[in-house]
Amino acid sequence: MRSITCIQPRSIQHTDEAKPALQQGKALLKVKLVGICGTDLHAFEGTQPYFNYPRILGHEIAAIIEEVNPSSGFVKDELVTIIPYFNCGHCIACRTNKPNCCVNLNVLGVHIDGGMREYILMPQDKLVKNDGINVDELALIEPLAIGAHAVDRAAITPGEFVLVVGSGPIGMGIIEFARIAGAEVITIDTNDDRLQFCVQHLNVKHIINPVKQDAVTVLKNITQHNMATVVFDATGNLKAINNGINYLAHGGRYVLVGLQKEDFHFSHPEFHKRESTLMSSRNALRSDFENVITHLKNKSVNSNNYITHRISFNDVTSEQFHYWLNPKNKVIKAMISFD
Repeated sequence: MRSITCIQPRSIQHTDEAKPALQQGKALLKVKLVGICGTDLHAFEGTQPYFNYPRILGHEIAAIIEEVNPSSGFVKDELVTIIPYFNCGHCIACRTNKPNCCVNLNVLGVHIDGGMREYILMPQDKLVKNDGINVDELALIEPLAIGAHAVDRAAITPGEFVLVVGSGPIGMGIIEFARIAGAEVITIDTNDDRLQFCVQHLNVKHIINPVKQDAVTVLKNITQHNMATVVFDATGNLKAINNGINYLAHGGRYVLVGLQKEDFHFSHPEFHKRESTLMSSRNALRSDFENVITHLKNKSVNSNNYITHRISFNDVTSEQFHYWLNPKNKVIKAMISFD
C-alpha cells in the first residue's frame, strides 16, 4: 500500500506499508481524494504546532468503503468523508459536548498518521454519509466546517460588519458562512489575486489590502466609523493577529481561527476599553459537517469555487509542495487523486 510521508521539514517521500486489516468497530476505506490544506503546508515548512516527524499527511478526505460491519449503518462501496479528530470521550471538553477541543485530542495527519495513503482504517463513528453530494464536495467538507464552526462561535446577527483577515481556504469558508448568517463581510489580505477571487466568486463587497491602503481608515469609512463587530483571524500570522484588535468595534468579538507557534500580544488598554470578547475556534463538530453538507446540497456554497489544482498521487513531490506554497501559482485548493 502506497502512502505519502513528510519525513522532515521540506522533505516528502513515497513509502510502502501493509494494507490494514478490518478491525472491530472500524471501517476500511479506499481513499479517493485528499485535499491539501494549510496544516499540510505548514507541516512541510516546519511551522506547524503540535506536529512531529515523520508523518503521513492529510485529513481532508473523500473515500469509498472497502469493508465494514453491516450493522454499522454503512455498506461496501458507499462514498463517505470523515471527521478527522479523535477525542478521548471522558475529559472536561468531551463531557461538555466539545470533542473538537478534547484535552487529549489527536488530529489525523498531525498527531497521528493521516489520509495520504491508498487505504485507511477509521472508527465507524467518524464516518460521514455523502447525503447525495459528490466526491469533490466530500473532500471540501472538513475545511468548510472549520469556517462554519468559527461563525457559529461568533454568534453573528444579520447586518453586522464582519471582518475576515486572511482569504485562504479557511478564510473563504468563514466568508461563506458569515454571508449565510447575514453579515456584511469585509476581507483583508495582502494578496490582490485572493481579494479579487473573493469579490468575483464569494460576493464580497468590501476588500482591503493593508500594504496599499491604510486599513483602519478604509474600515472606518466602510463601517460608518464603528469598525467591525466581529473580527476573524484566518492567517495564523503573528503580526496580523497582534494587529487585529485595531479593527474591532467597541463591544466586539475577536475570533482566532489561524494558528501559529508564538505568543501573541496587543495593548491591554485597547482591548479593555472595547470590553472586547476574545475567543479561539478549533476544528469543528459533527453538526458543523452536517451544516456544510446542507449548504453544498442547496448550492448556497459552490464547491466549484475552491478546487483550482489537481494532481495524481504518483506525481506528488517535495517540489510540488513548494509550488503550492508559492502565491504566484494562485492555489486555492489542491486535490490529490488516488485513481
